[in-house]
Amino acid sequence: MSADAQHTLATAATLEGTSLHTGSKVTLTLKPAPADHGFKFRRVDLPDQPFIDADADKVKTVERATTLAEGSVKVHTVEHVLSALTGMGVDNAIIEMDANEPPIGDGSARPFVELIKKAGIAAQDAPRKTWEIREPIHQESGDGTLITIVPSKTFRVSVTNVGPDGRFTQYFSAEITPETYEKEIAPARTFVYYEDVKPLLDKGLIKGGSLESAIVIRGEQVMTKEPLRFTNEFARHKALDVIGDLILSGKRILGHVIAVKPGHGPNSKLAATLKREYNRVRSLAAPFQLPTGETVLDINDVLKILPHRYPFLMVDRIIDMVGDSKCTGVKNVTINEPFFIGHFPGHPIMPGVLQLEAMAQVSSVLMLRKPENAGKIGYFMSADSVKWRRPVLPGDTLYIEAEVIKIRGSIGQTKCRCLVNGEVASEAELKFALVQQ
Repeated sequence: MSADAQHTLATAATLEGTSLHTGSKVTLTLKPAPADHGFKFRRVDLPDQPFIDADADKVKTVERATTLAEGSVKVHTVEHVLSALTGMGVDNAIIEMDANEPPIGDGSARPFVELIKKAGIAAQDAPRKTWEIREPIHQESGDGTLITIVPSKTFRVSVTNVGPDGRFTQYFSAEITPETYEKEIAPARTFVYYEDVKPLLDKGLIKGGSLESAIVIRGEQVMTKEPLRFTNEFARHKALDVIGDLILSGKRILGHVIAVKPGHGPNSKLAATLKREYNRVRSLAAPFQLPTGETVLDINDVLKILPHRYPFLMVDRIIDMVGDSKCTGVKNVTINEPFFIGHFPGHPIMPGVLQLEAMAQVSSVLMLRKPENAGKIGYFMSADSVKWRRPVLPGDTLYIEAEVIKIRGSIGQTKCRCLVNGEVASEAELKFALVQQ
């Protein structure tokens, strides 16, 4: 399976069973979905058969399971089927149910993995959108839950399960691939502590629970129809839940998730944080829209005006001019810039002096476009009122604005600033001379 392309189900496949919390009989059908569709639940038992997005914004309650709601329409205990789809490499699917909760099966994700394999997985003509975590994301809860995501070139989950009074403290860690998910995570079953059973029943939950659909822990004793499948089965099931809850962020990630005492509440809260942080990072990449008309100069036009060449050409395009007095250029800052090799390794920042050089070059374009200055070259003379206000990083689009303040003979003076996403990164007043080459 290619990790570069999105995948959906090859055909539809159906599973019947009993839901854990409501005890209702339910038929669940997984169906293919188009690229960029994501995961959506559909209640086919309701009028109009409404959809509910598998989205962190739709999370309403997290009492022993994750519940999504759209208005009065709800779906409960979504984490196992979402975990199976994510772990097996599916990106887009419709999850149809004729009740408000998927079948619990044996309390693991294995029935859903088998359903996915029955349906088959098909590649789609669209690239998979994966977010590589670059800075640590950390979250703590008052109950002792700690979840951190640190940078990694793969998706890895490490979980420490901690029960009441420290009982059944277990650890599990694995890189998540379809192969490891199917063998190492999917079979791990859900579990509950005996002292929690009555309060859950009093709340109208686990009506479909039994020793065939969950492991019950009483003191130091494990009560189950089947022996433990792994010595650390509880930690593995917590990893299963983490995978299913975090995909509610809407994005696959490359990162190492380190979770101590995770639960559906903290997991879904972190999914919301991931979604919010992703949207914030995306907003820093301002849409690149070029005005039309003669004010636009592409790189070939810029090369005809400026004598600078790689690696000292700091203008990719001129996107706007207002008469002979104002000019706006663009520099796309990429990690391939030669100055990032030494400024600074491990924490690349565009040197401030090169931002000054970019301002000077845009100022030169502004002056050299005049017919009387054709064939001349601009020499940088001075910089005043220089200020650097924020770092410029790889991936930023640098907008360079220059405005003529004064021209006297061959001496010009401009007021300039560099912007990233509408925020001023640097500014200065420049003076330069125009001379014959």
